[in-house]
Amino acid sequence: MLLVELVAQGLVQGSIYALIALGLTLVYGLLRILHIAHAALFTLGGYIGVLATNATGSLTLACILAMLGAGIVGVIIYRLCYEPMLSQPPFVALIASIGLYIAFEEAFRILFGAAGLTYDTPPLQHYVSVFGGLHFSLAELMVMGSSLAIIAALGYLQTHTRVGIACQATVSDPQMAQSFGIRLRTVRDLNFFVGSALAGFAGVWVALLNNLVEPTMGSVPSYKALAIIVLGGMGSVRGTLLASLVLGVAESFGTIYLDKWLDRNAIAFALLIFVLMFRPQGLFARR
Repeated sequence: MLLVELVAQGLVQGSIYALIALGLTLVYGLLRILHIAHAALFTLGGYIGVLATNATGSLTLACILAMLGAGIVGVIIYRLCYEPMLSQPPFVALIASIGLYIAFEEAFRILFGAAGLTYDTPPLQHYVSVFGGLHFSLAELMVMGSSLAIIAALGYLQTHTRVGIACQATVSDPQMAQSFGIRLRTVRDLNFFVGSALAGFAGVWVALLNNLVEPTMGSVPSYKALAIIVLGGMGSVRGTLLASLVLGVAESFGTIYLDKWLDRNAIAFALLIFVLMFRPQGLFARR
């Protein structure tokens, strides 16, 4: 039963990692930019979620506002920061992204204080029994269910709609896609909006599960998300999803069996180093 419980907890954590890392993967796959400031949008979603829930009592409204807020800010970041740098080497956008994340972190500290915010009355904290002896809070079940629904919708969008096909065409050959009437700026705006909205949504649930949102909340998830997109194969959406679940389960088992040697947050990089020694292109990269 312990093994089943560890796998289940790993899947909960992996679902959150998938929501965060998917945005990074979408941006990298489209523009080959390592969007470090993505972590700030994750934190922004957490703050909006706490503030909106405390003000209205509606977690659903909080999730919607967090996704809209993070998505809009993500598009603004692209328009003002990344778009003027597309002709520059990739490291220029990377440096700018790191600076943006630091600026956001300090802005959160100034606006909301260094101590962080909590929910007045955290919703969905009741535990229910699932599959006999397994117990989950309603929040954990909602994380897994909503993550699965969002990821399925995103997969359908990418493979069965004109918008998804336009995104893929833009990645493969931007000039050719533009000659067929695809508006590159619109596709990129949509890409940043969706990826940022996913980060904001994840921020709400992480803040709820921990009952805390603070200025540095995005630091650890940001480097784990980078490890995930490398493990999954840079730019591979399917690889990112699978790598997220692998990392979540690995952390879950590691906290029990490796706690004497590795901290939970060190497991991501230990797994990354181990995999890259034998498969430098990542676990699920295409040839």
